[in-house]
Amino acid sequence: MITPFTSQSAIDLYALSELTDFYRSAGVDGFFANCLSSEMFSISETERLELTRHVVDQVNGALPVVATGSFGVTLEERAESTRRVYDTGVDAVIMISSHFALAQESDQVLTDQLQTLLGLTGSIPLGIYECPAPYKRILSPQVFSTLLASGRMVYHKDTSLVPALVKAKLDLLKASGNQNLEFYDAHTPNTLFSLGAGARGMSSISGNFYPEIMSWICHHLGDPSREEDLQWIQSEISRVDPIIHQGYPVSAKYFLQKRGLSLQSLSRSQVYSLSPDQQRDLDQVYVDFLGWCDRLGIPVVRP
Repeated sequence: MITPFTSQSAIDLYALSELTDFYRSAGVDGFFANCLSSEMFSISETERLELTRHVVDQVNGALPVVATGSFGVTLEERAESTRRVYDTGVDAVIMISSHFALAQESDQVLTDQLQTLLGLTGSIPLGIYECPAPYKRILSPQVFSTLLASGRMVYHKDTSLVPALVKAKLDLLKASGNQNLEFYDAHTPNTLFSLGAGARGMSSISGNFYPEIMSWICHHLGDPSREEDLQWIQSEISRVDPIIHQGYPVSAKYFLQKRGLSLQSLSRSQVYSLSPDQQRDLDQVYVDFLGWCDRLGIPVVRP
């Protein structure tokens, strides 16, 4: 999820409610609040909790909500952060992989730190997110296997981008017989590949532009009568993926404005506005999106 801001740079709770309802109407099956798209490193701890609690209350149990919680310097502080986020009512609290080892430190350090965190957080359901910030720490298949064996992980957001790594982890998940962990890929060009290899769904920024399209793909995968359409829409969303990344998350807010949402294209993490060229490119993606929906027979959700 993105975070709407007012012109005074406060979290716009009215726009957040509208956005949450919009996602639901567009067919999403769950919410990741307080993530990198939410600009979580640019808002305070109090705001992160307020934002998460507001989404939980707005969803009101209709769909699962997860949120990042591994903030702090020490493991004890991160465990306390995890408990505070869980107290907002989320279904699971997400750990950022790079919070548990420095870039130069080994996978053993990462595993040891995460195991200690597990011991400090009781039975709270947890997830892991290969967040690109503060640096991207991709889980090796060995680390992923160790976390699977803990029985505590219910969510994994993969940002490796590499199909072979995605498949290696999904093969481990399948072989483990673990029915609790849900695997989500963040890389839109991997959509058909990852879903076909066993991912539960997608958690890509595309969902902040055209959630109807991503939902349609997830729910039509494997339908032989739509195979041509699936391949076609995969090529389309891959084609525009570099465009929607430019100036993100401002680009998403601009796009959602075009879709009729009452949020402003303001950001705390990005200090610049979109250039005229970037706006024109997004305007064309919007036209393309309407064409996609028309070809696939998908109703365009209006706020």
